[in-house]
Amino acid sequence: MARLTSLSVLLDPTGKDLLQELYGQVIENVQKGTISNIIKNTLLSGDPTSGSVEAKRFANAVSANYGAARTNGKGANIKAKPVVIQIDKDKEIVEEIEQKDIMLYGVDGLLQRRSANHAKTLIRELERAFFTEASTAGTAVTTTATDIEEIVEALIQQVETTKNDYVDGVDRDMLSVVCTTKFYGDMRNYLDKGTNNANVDTAAETFATFHGVRIWPSVYLPATVKAICQADGSVALPVLPRPYTAQQIPLSEAYAVMLFFYYGVKAVTPDLIAKLSAA
Repeated sequence: MARLTSLSVLLDPTGKDLLQELYGQVIENVQKGTISNIIKNTLLSGDPTSGSVEAKRFANAVSANYGAARTNGKGANIKAKPVVIQIDKDKEIVEEIEQKDIMLYGVDGLLQRRSANHAKTLIRELERAFFTEASTAGTAVTTTATDIEEIVEALIQQVETTKNDYVDGVDRDMLSVVCTTKFYGDMRNYLDKGTNNANVDTAAETFATFHGVRIWPSVYLPATVKAICQADGSVALPVLPRPYTAQQIPLSEAYAVMLFFYYGVKAVTPDLIAKLSAA
């Protein structure tokens, strides 16, 4: 007996899917874990629903000879630099599914599965936006080194040795290197095969840190970079998600599964971001 064509479920790349008599299983969507939520800036003031939030950087204090404040009649002013992050990205995911398809498609919890996928889509977009901003704001590292360990050290030290009114060097436990899977694999091969690295567990997926700096592989970096080193909190990514449960569309038996979300992304400390451009 011929199978029925669905009313609203489309095939990839074209055409409408066939309703299943009894399958009940789908291949779940797969994606890499996220990193931005761990290292993004969360020290933001203001109400995101107002349209923007703000981060502030305070300059380091400077000492003076004893008695300077009494002579001047006042202490030194505190120098602060505000960074405003606009919530200016307005996005939506709206999918429509007919009740007939829900009943006959043969997949348990179809609406719930689509809602869960919407959340994953949101996460992927935020992750890419985060590292695109970091790449755009970061300073490119130039090095003549060819050995992987020396290249990584050059990347780390560019941020570690930063000095200006707001920074006087950065501790390595405040830094993260996020790199492509290829670059990460090259680092892992160096560690696995090095004569002085017998304590490295080659069965483990990650090696967690390299010279005291956290290392993360990611598939969400821009194609133009191999690795980014950044201090914790160097990029802000405020998000306002507005999820909705499935709702019936008036005058029909179709249901809409929706997710609306609004976000902004901006480098708060661009001086604490370094990038290694792809060759």
